Amino acid sequence: MRKEFYLDLAASGLRMPVGTDLALHEQADPEQVMEDGARLGRVMESAARRFGTPLALSLMDLRLEKRDLLRLTGYGDADVDTFHFHEPPAAEKLEQLLAARDAPFSRRHQAHIDAVRFVARETDLVSVGMAIGPFSLMTKLIADPITAIAMAGMGVTPEEDAEVLMVHRCLELAEAAISRSLRAQAEAGARAIMLCEPASNRVYLSPRQLIAGSNIFEKFVLEPNLRLRRQLEEAGVDLIFHDCGELTDTMVEQFALRLRPSVLSVGGSRRLWDDARLVPKDIVLFGNLPTKSFYSDAVMPLEKVVSLTRELIERMRACGHPHILGSECDVLHVPEASETIWRKVDAMLTCTIVGG
Repeated sequence: MRKEFYLDLAASGLRMPVGTDLALHEQADPEQVMEDGARLGRVMESAARRFGTPLALSLMDLRLEKRDLLRLTGYGDADVDTFHFHEPPAAEKLEQLLAARDAPFSRRHQAHIDAVRFVARETDLVSVGMAIGPFSLMTKLIADPITAIAMAGMGVTPEEDAEVLMVHRCLELAEAAISRSLRAQAEAGARAIMLCEPASNRVYLSPRQLIAGSNIFEKFVLEPNLRLRRQLEEAGVDLIFHDCGELTDTMVEQFALRLRPSVLSVGGSRRLWDDARLVPKDIVLFGNLPTKSFYSDAVMPLEKVVSLTRELIERMRACGHPHILGSECDVLHVPEASETIWRKVDAMLTCTIVGG
């Protein structure tokens, strides 16, 4: 699709959360739904219809690519949430992963792909795929990535230190696994993919090192994401880039200028009306209501949701930057607070704004 599609959505005043998880947990058996492509596709459709958006977003399950990576490199029995490499993976592991380009996906990953296909074939909605970004996946493969990244930021090379080598090797594995996932989703009919890089932030990437001239943001974040962006472009798939981490102005600016996504989604720590000066006007800004707090009436009462919604819409109108009001990240189901979360999501979608 052309960027005008997203600009028109912004101009229409669209409001929408990343809320497929909420719709999923309205099902009696969400775990089973996640392994059934047609049922998961219907959940994507249901969420889009309920939120009044043409964008049917995949479930934000950022464990899929890690599970695929481990399975195809011989660690299929490992727990996906706790597994870490404790020494640099052998170079042969990357060759092994690349050679498995056409191997079957796990049942849950295949259901994710089949859900994208269901929406593309069976509905009039825009089927939007989902994947973790390479830097963020790399951080999930290493027990202490911060120290190793800091060492790289000081100029330590992979040849000089095993921890730095582990970062480089794990990043290569991550990119390969994600590339495989993106290709499958594109072939299934995804017209856009939300690539999620929440770890690409000032916690993992020292602002002091970046100001001093370190190239770790370029090498570890931008370069692999640029390759994935080119892959999507060649497949005719739009990039929606999401990073809800603590970002510097330079990070926001570089995401916009270098990756050139159709939509840039950032977290609640950012002021979008200030970020508008950093982002070209042909890139729609998405977000960024603090929906991670919607479960709590003490932290985020309903009236505050309404006031923040109104403020964000009015400020974005005033600065004149294309904007889709939405959530700062995935709005997750919390069992004991389900009604509270839905009430606040409904408020952000329906509260009145001065001037319409």
